[in-house]
This record gives sequence, structure tokens and C-alpha cells, in this order.
Amino acid sequence: MHPRLRPPQLLALLFVALPVAAQGTDDTTLVTIERLYASPYFAPERLGGARWLDDAHYTRLEPSAGGQGTDLVRYDAASGEREVLVAAARLVPAGAAEPLALEDFTFSDDERRLLVYTNSARVWRANTRGDYWVLDLDSGRLRQLGGPEAAPSTLMFAKFSPDGERVAYVRENNIYVEDLSDGAITALTTDGSRTTINGTFDWVYEEEFFLRDGFRWSPDGSQIAYWQLDATGVRDFLLVNNTDSLYSFTIPVQYPKAGEANSAARIGVVPASGGPTRWFRLSDDERNHYPARMDWAASSDELVIQHLNRLQNTNELLLADVRTMTVAPILVERDSAWTDVVDDLVWFDDGRRFTWVSDRDGWNRVYVVSRDGRTITPVTPPGADVLSVLQVDTDDGYVYYTASPENPTQRYLYRARLDGRGQAERLSPAAEAGTHSYSLAPGADLAIHTFSRFGTPSRTELVRLPDHDVVRVLVANDRLRRRVEGLRRGRHEFLRLPADDGTMLDAYQMLPPDFDPSQRYPLLVHVYGEPAGTTVNDAWGGGQYLWHLMLTQRGYVVVSVDPRGTPQPRGRAWRKSVYGAIGVQSSADIAAATRALLARGYVDPERVAIWGWSGGGSSTLNAMFRYPDVFRVGMAVAPVPDQRLYDTIYQERYMGLPQTNPEGYRQGSPITFAEGLQGDLLIVHGTGDDNVHYQGTERLINRLVELNKPFTMMAYPNRSHGIFEGAGTTRHLFELLTRFLTEHAPPGPAN
Repeated sequence: MHPRLRPPQLLALLFVALPVAAQGTDDTTLVTIERLYASPYFAPERLGGARWLDDAHYTRLEPSAGGQGTDLVRYDAASGEREVLVAAARLVPAGAAEPLALEDFTFSDDERRLLVYTNSARVWRANTRGDYWVLDLDSGRLRQLGGPEAAPSTLMFAKFSPDGERVAYVRENNIYVEDLSDGAITALTTDGSRTTINGTFDWVYEEEFFLRDGFRWSPDGSQIAYWQLDATGVRDFLLVNNTDSLYSFTIPVQYPKAGEANSAARIGVVPASGGPTRWFRLSDDERNHYPARMDWAASSDELVIQHLNRLQNTNELLLADVRTMTVAPILVERDSAWTDVVDDLVWFDDGRRFTWVSDRDGWNRVYVVSRDGRTITPVTPPGADVLSVLQVDTDDGYVYYTASPENPTQRYLYRARLDGRGQAERLSPAAEAGTHSYSLAPGADLAIHTFSRFGTPSRTELVRLPDHDVVRVLVANDRLRRRVEGLRRGRHEFLRLPADDGTMLDAYQMLPPDFDPSQRYPLLVHVYGEPAGTTVNDAWGGGQYLWHLMLTQRGYVVVSVDPRGTPQPRGRAWRKSVYGAIGVQSSADIAAATRALLARGYVDPERVAIWGWSGGGSSTLNAMFRYPDVFRVGMAVAPVPDQRLYDTIYQERYMGLPQTNPEGYRQGSPITFAEGLQGDLLIVHGTGDDNVHYQGTERLINRLVELNKPFTMMAYPNRSHGIFEGAGTTRHLFELLTRFLTEHAPPGPAN
């Protein structure tokens, strides 16, 4: 029996809930765990890796008509005419019975050769090592790269040289160049080891800066610029595997926790034919700076580098001259909180200007900057955040970008003139409120456009810009749409709920199909609440939406709230107000929004539950421990109970160093407030989580035991942060969450 429900209440709830539960799985109006996680019933259609080849054609990977392997297919964008460019039959190695499994590909610039990626293996989040083969499209010759000594699945980031005659790649932390005419392999580095990392990155650079591929060909093909990391001094965190052998073993991961030693990173240039590397001197303290972005600066004489200090509140944009090996800052971004790296730096006007994104005036705006940094011209309008730059069309003088000035939960395509004149134009249709995403052809005349809205699966079509005329539908998703539209669904709405100081927070709510406002319903609040993501999005939510819908069918109100600090397009002050106090403001905002819902009268205050994953797991713990008067049930998946246990780059970006902000770390960590737990708590974690270590959950368990606080936990052996490995894992996890919620906040209305 739920401890906060009197017996008559509980009987009434069960009476309402039982008819729903008793209906069989053949009722197509219901979402079930089996349909959602153990069958393809709700599987969407996808375009499948469409990639623009030129202004008029795109490519796709499709199952071969012959039944084995994958064909590389070219489509005429306007007509839809299909042509097999490379048939799977051409990808059968000598002596093999089957074609290579084509996972990714690259054409040489002259389109005479095809680089094939196959047999991939996971490194951390992504499958970034594998085998590479080169197909000569004229002769049909297929050969594997790496030489006879190469072990399977050990090559990384293979790239053609600009002339298409060579390929460079990383193998076991060294960089190599292979000549395609004779197969000769030249080692550009030879010192690679577990702690000397050439051309790729350690765990924290990959996870937090999204850096994996760590080398760049010069435009003339004569040199290669690359990162080198020295990981000596970075302590190993040991993951323990108890299940895959007779005796347990450990898996060491170089993982710098907040305040601890980072890898020392530097950037050098080496001749592509081999020879000594010349190193740039970017700092006197390489362990406490981050060269977070690097590329050639529209020439073979200079690199452009984004160089962050350890606190990440200063980003120096450097021009690095490879002739003199000197560096000079051309632009410096400073912030009292943090600065962000810029992925939208695009050179144009023959390398004399580039695009830049900054919130220096309080909003993320696109600027055009002269090569010397002396002229900085705003391009996009003030008072509105740019979310991403999609393309710079130098021929017509436009920058294309995504934004949503009026509604932070939506996304639209805009364009603005590169000279900063005139008004920005919204190109997405005014009649289609929701989320629009685009892949623009090189000339920006055509685009692959995907549109969805909350509760409505996505539709993908080819459109002609700037008028947004639909040329043809590419993926309609009609089957999934019909199945979703046929489900029993209550009303959903986007709303704004007040924080304690009156700041309005974006939220959505999903109501039960037979919602009666005179009744009181259990509430499930879904949260993330940190600077890495949002949850309140007017877009198709896939499996998570359908699970939430299943809960509404059983009699729950489901709500999500984006507190301050989440990356909504609401300006710098919104996003960075949480600096140094992650977890404090967000949990207060979530609690205030929940109180505002309670005041509406249709939520039962005795059955308020909250759940989230990763940062959302941390937010769940903070809510349960700090606001036990509001939240009675919590389900925290893969949480960070103690911020000191998380990595340097993420945690220090938003909190500063623990050595200088110890009280902020203490106040932001849920474990500090574990004594406040009064409700029913479920903690779920994968023991093989290399991102958010199981260590944190174990420390929290110890604290709760010390406090004699009852709780429930589930450990998934050797699962990573996504808890998806192993047959049946996802189904088991969501059955667990559903069961715990049902037991501790029973479904259905009550008077």
C-alpha cells in the first residue's frame, strides 16, 4: 500500500486503472511496453544517410537488389531518378564470398576513388575504429589499407589527400600516410602509446569537446596538422567487469575528475612525406589550456585555433603561421561565466573573412569578421539567438541558420545577408509550427527538409529555396503516423509556469484521454535541467513520447519543464545564470513549476513523481532531497550525486574549479542533501558507465544507508551510460520504471 494514500483512495485508483490494464495487447489504441521496446511496431521510416553529392544530386546507402551487401545509390534531387553508383558486387574482396558491409564512404575530390569504412568497433560513444578499403572506380581494383601488419578494426579517420593519391589515417595513436599507387606506408609519428596520443583524443576531449578526428590535411596536400595529447599524470578510473570471465577484471579509463590533472595538448605540423614535427607554442601551461578547435585557415600557410583557458571563460581565436611557427590572437571572447567553442567558423571571400558566433551582446548572433579581426560586423538581428549556422552562400551573399525568436520550443530556418543589411527572412512555412531541420545542397537552392511537431512523427521532403516549394516527399512515415493517430490520446499543451521570482519557464503537459479537471491525477515530471540539453521541444519525441503517452493512458499527467540554465534560445542571461551553482537554481525552478501545477487543482499532491536520466537523474535527486514536500516519488537513472566525481571539461565549465568553488560544488551535489529524502526513490545505474561512474551511486548508497533512509536500486552489469547493451535491457529498464511508478504513485484519478 502506498504510505500516503488512505485505503478508500487506493481502491478507487485501482478500480479506474484496472480496465486499462485488462485490455489485451491486440488493442491497437494502446501503447504497450512490448510494442514499444520488443517489436518494430513503432519503428519509423528514415531517409538513411542521405548526403549531398553536388547541387543537384544526393547519395544514399541501400540494401542491394542482389540480396547481399549495400549499394551506393545516387538520386537526381529534382526528378528522383535513381542510379546505382557502386553496386555491392564491386565491394567483394578477393577470395571472399560476401561484399564488405559498407558503413560509411568518401569520394576522392576527382571522384575516381571511393574510400570504404567497414568492420567498425566502438571506442567510447561512437564506432570510430575499423577497416578501410579503397575502390578504384575505373579499374574496379579493391584493396585494404594498413598493410599486412594491421590488425582488424584498428584504423581511424582515414582521409584522402586533396589530390586523391594518398590516404592518411591513425592507427594505435600514430599517424600514417599510405600511397595508393604502390602501397608504401609512411609513419608520420612513431611515439604513439597509451599516454602519447597522436591524431585522436582521450576520453574527456571526445566526450565534452566532441573531438575524435585529430588531424587535418593542408589544402595543398603537403602537410598534416594534428593534435598530440600527453596523458601522463591523468589518473585511471577502473571499471570492474564481474560477469564476462571466471575472474573479474578491470578496464582502466584515463578520466580527469574535476580539479584533477588533464592531458597536456599541443598542435603541430608535419610534412606529409615524413619528417620532424614542428610544434606551436600556444601556452606556457599546456595542461591547463584546451586547443578545442583547429583547422587550416583557408590556406596552406596558416591554421586557425580556438584556444580556451582551463576555466573556459576565455576563448582566444589564433592564427598560427606554419612558416614562422608563430601565433597571434585575432579575436578574444571573454565571459564572467563561460564561453563556447564555435563550430560555425566558415571562411569565404578567398579567405579574407569568416563567420563567427558569439553572445557578446547578450544573444547568440552571427558575425562576419575580417581575417585580421579588426572588422566585426553583426549579420543576424539583435535580441534573438542563433542555434546553428547551416550554410554560408557566398555567391548570393547569405548565411542560412536555425533560430526561433518567438518560441524557444521550436526551430525554423532563416537567412540573413552577409553584409548585415536588410531584415532576416524566415524560410520555414508560417503554417507549420514545430521543429524544422535542413540539409542544404551546396548552392542552397535545394534542401532535404524534415518537419515534426509534438506527438506527430517526422516527414522528410525535398524543398526548393527560398520559397520552400515542395519538390517531392522523400519519407512520409505514413504507417507510423497512422498508428500514432489511432492511439488513445488526451490533450497536450505547451505552457509557461512561474519560477519563485516570477520568471516564466517553458513546459509541456500531456493529459489522460478521459481527463476530468474535477478529479485529481498522479503527476510524473520529466527533467534534464542542465546546460547540455532541453526536454521541452515541439518535436516528435519518439520512444520517450510514446512511453509517456502509455502512462497517460493509464491515468497519469505527464509534464516536463526546462529550468534556467538549459540551452533554450532565450539569451545569455537565461543560460548562464546558473554559473557556479549547477543543480541549485534548476531544482528550485522545477519545484516552483510543479507547485504552480498543483495549484490548478487536478494534480494529486500525494502522488507527484519525478524522473530523469544523467543530468536529469541528478535533477531528480536534487528535487527529491531538497523539496520532499513537493516530490513523493523519484526515479533517477545514471545520476551524478557528487559533482566532484564528474570530468574536468564539463563540470569546470559550469562550476569553476572545486579548489576555488568548494561551496558551490557542495551545494550543487544531491548527496549533500540526502538527509532530506522522505519519499520513494529508485536509483538505476550501469556498472560499466565510463561517463557517469557507478562510483557516485555507490557513494550515495553509503550515505543513504548511514542515514537509515529506505530506497530501491537497480544495477545493470557492464552497461554504459545509455544502459542499452545486452538483449532485453531497454525493455527491462522501462518495465522497471513503469512498475516502480505504478506501485508508489498508483495511476488513475481520485476525488
